[in-house]
Amino acid sequence: MSRFRRAGCTALSIAIMAFPVLANGPKKQVAITIDDLPLGGGDGGPCDFQSVRRMTERLLAPFIAQRVPVTGFVNEGRCRNMTPRELRMVLDMWLDAGADLGNHTFSHADLSRTPVAQFEEEIIRGETVTRAALAGRGRRLRYFRHPYLHAGLDMETRRAIEDFLAAHGYRVAPVTLDNSDYMFAAVYGSALGGGDRAMVERATEAYVPYLESVVAFFESRAREVAGHAFPQILLLHANRLNAESMSAVLQMLRSRGYEFVTLDQALEDEAYRLPDLYAGPGGFSWIHRWSITRHMQPKGEPDEPAFIAEQYRKLQQRK
Repeated sequence: MSRFRRAGCTALSIAIMAFPVLANGPKKQVAITIDDLPLGGGDGGPCDFQSVRRMTERLLAPFIAQRVPVTGFVNEGRCRNMTPRELRMVLDMWLDAGADLGNHTFSHADLSRTPVAQFEEEIIRGETVTRAALAGRGRRLRYFRHPYLHAGLDMETRRAIEDFLAAHGYRVAPVTLDNSDYMFAAVYGSALGGGDRAMVERATEAYVPYLESVVAFFESRAREVAGHAFPQILLLHANRLNAESMSAVLQMLRSRGYEFVTLDQALEDEAYRLPDLYAGPGGFSWIHRWSITRHMQPKGEPDEPAFIAEQYRKLQQRK
């Protein structure tokens, strides 16, 4: 179920692949962002240095080969089996690939469940290795993304964290193409660990068509909400599923007429200056946030396939 629905917003169902590909229209643009570095986003796989290094090499290979810009958001405390030196080596792999890096808190803290002062400590603690890695290239740490896209249950909390971030030189990195890739990743990773090749193949085969249905929905909804097409910002996660599927994801986006831009370039569009007055439990696309601010009739992106939702539910029940 989409994050918009899980937040209790009314949604209209939409058929997968319902929108035509606009092959001859204006060039569309997308900035790709990857959360939960060095490894996460539903992936319950090994988090030691050698395993993460191999996954990272595979994940970054299509970006390097095709010269696609990407921004990675780091949880420095996510892989407890890695030393700071090993984490720095992984982050250097991203920088060698031409990526930018941002802060995603130290331990993927949820602002909906974390007091403001503690969340601020998570931000500062989560920047040590990342800031040093960027400084080693003559660059600075500029972007922050809230874990779960939870930006505050109330406006007072939201403004307090936004003020803190601004005072420390951060800009919040929004998301427009939000999706449930973490659910696919959890099912995929569990199947890999259990030797269930049939489920591995089923999840992999369903993944890119699902992502395309989400992209198609937000393409249309963006024009309704903002009044024009604008550069989208895609959220994916650093995990084995995306390492396996990234070439296909990039090809899908190209087939829909997208060219790849940096996060900086995407944010130049006036759409990202639209009013956003949302505060609450939802962690979802900024397109939804803008629509809520404008009091528009709600619409929700396509759900993940039923078998993914069911398998994910079973995995959560085992925890």
